[in-house]
Amino acid sequence: MMIFKDISIFAFSFVLVVGALSFCQSHSGRDAESTKGGEKTETDVYTTRRLEMVEEQIVARGVRDSITLESMRKVPRHLFVPEGLRRYAYYDEPLPIGEEQTISQPYIVAIMTELLQLKRGEKVLEIGTGSGYQAAILAEIAAEVYTIEIVDLLCERAGELLEKMGYENIQVRCADGYQGWPEVAPFDAVIVTAAPDHIPQPLLEQLKIGGRLVLPVGDGYQELVRITKTKSGIKRENIIPVRFVPMTGEAEKR
Repeated sequence: MMIFKDISIFAFSFVLVVGALSFCQSHSGRDAESTKGGEKTETDVYTTRRLEMVEEQIVARGVRDSITLESMRKVPRHLFVPEGLRRYAYYDEPLPIGEEQTISQPYIVAIMTELLQLKRGEKVLEIGTGSGYQAAILAEIAAEVYTIEIVDLLCERAGELLEKMGYENIQVRCADGYQGWPEVAPFDAVIVTAAPDHIPQPLLEQLKIGGRLVLPVGDGYQELVRITKTKSGIKRENIIPVRFVPMTGEAEKR
């Protein structure tokens, strides 16, 4: 996996859901000890909690896509959050990851992934790598994942973690994602994890016919939107009200 870097960038915020700030205080300790006298290992505990998360927080709220659920069951979310907050990794909450950014709550990750309607073998672009968790979820489904993060430290940290975890089908770029990644376009799907007040035209242009773009849109009031590109134009679907931080960088100038 290669990490591409563009040094002329602006601050790009990841998803911030109401309540995230309550997790900003420091925590310590682990949820379980290593195997001792037949007790579960820490890994066992995290696996159990991850499976419970999928059933109780995601399936229970209506997500049904089998490959999305399979991916959510597989990817260890706790590895993408600071060690001191790992006991909270499988709560349905956003968590701080540094640089005033957060990892999205699991339900939001799941519903946005489901809305992409990904198929095995497809190519997807993510704008806003953040912790790298959403990219890992996508990489369990798609053949190729291209992800862009504007905050250098987060970009480099996520790239290193994803490489360490063995994801060979993820390419990471440190840059402003407004213009997408034209040299590797077109994409079957594009996902954006911060809210512009309009739909970025470059991202639409980089979609294949039949491609899907999922993103929050709005200034103040926001809607999670799915755009499908057709031969005759675009189809827009408003899904649910959401609250994301604004997309910054070039998006603010448009």
